[in-house]
Amino acid sequence: MTKHINELNVPPNNRESLCQLGWDRHFECGLTSMRPTRGTIARVVSVRRNLFLVSDGQDEHLCSPAGKLLHSSTRGYPVTGDWVLTDESVVIGVIPRKNILSRGEAGSRGTRQEAATRGQIIAANLDTVFIVCGLDRDFNLRRLERYLTLVYNCGLSPVAVLTKADLHDDPEAARREVETIAFGVPVVLTSMTDGRGREELEEHLGFGRTIAMLGSSGAGKSTLANMLYGDDIQATSAVSTAVGKGRHTTTTRELIRMPQGGLLLDNPGIREIAFHEAGSGMENAFADIAEQALMCRFGDCSHQNEPGCAVLRAVESGEISRERLESYRRMRREMDYVSARSHKSADRVEKERWKDIAMLQKEMKRRKR
Repeated sequence: MTKHINELNVPPNNRESLCQLGWDRHFECGLTSMRPTRGTIARVVSVRRNLFLVSDGQDEHLCSPAGKLLHSSTRGYPVTGDWVLTDESVVIGVIPRKNILSRGEAGSRGTRQEAATRGQIIAANLDTVFIVCGLDRDFNLRRLERYLTLVYNCGLSPVAVLTKADLHDDPEAARREVETIAFGVPVVLTSMTDGRGREELEEHLGFGRTIAMLGSSGAGKSTLANMLYGDDIQATSAVSTAVGKGRHTTTTRELIRMPQGGLLLDNPGIREIAFHEAGSGMENAFADIAEQALMCRFGDCSHQNEPGCAVLRAVESGEISRERLESYRRMRREMDYVSARSHKSADRVEKERWKDIAMLQKEMKRRKR
């Protein structure tokens, strides 16, 4: 007979503690579908080599994975944010996830491969993702577009957080710049010196909510975590005078229980943003181009040189920048490659890719003449 939450070593006074960690009806239904016969419900706070630090809402302890998890696929292995069943300090099962934040493995961009062949799950069961960008040398609209696409691809809601506002001559102008590419996304300016932006971000950290932070090394994620917590809970480094940007400090992913009632996940800095799976992220991240594309003469318009292309008209009129369109094209090629790879053999995808490149080079030579 299926056991429910109150029958799985969960004292009544622990139920509220689990809810504060993010437990809700989705996981209740997932637990029911598993039909477990034993186990204690806990959430993975962090992963340390082959050990998991888990919490039941009141106590934390280390667990090792059961043998079946060691031999499961990458997607079946517990990650930070997962809800699991434990039995005598052993994780015996993963409760079905609400969502995952994942990316392509590092090292794939800039090679002959257009996209990563393996995915890396960063965290599971999130409510919002703070995309953290420092208003120093880290500020880059094109990189921000990639972060937005990644987050939307995972079906998650982003918030753009611009840190180090005190180091920028005109932070409001930077905010307006971001708003031109992040349609409908909250854009929050923050500064450790005066606490700017704290109240806006605290609205996302309510009871039982889980927030992950994404950003480059030195973008100010740990400093932001300290500001929101109200104390120094994460190690930070001062901005380097040599390169004018922050230095990497976080080395592990760990859920931090915040005084506002939610949980915050500080991630190590991401060096590159690679895509592993195709999704609807681009339609949301490039909503302006998607809207214009609906008015193109051809339904399969590539926005290169087709007659009647509404996107190219928008570029000519200045409504869409050429840099943004080129960023869109690059990511579109990556997404097409990812989608094709899931349906075709690697050799066939590679041959077709080089055929497309040859045709593009031919077209460029023709236009020069």
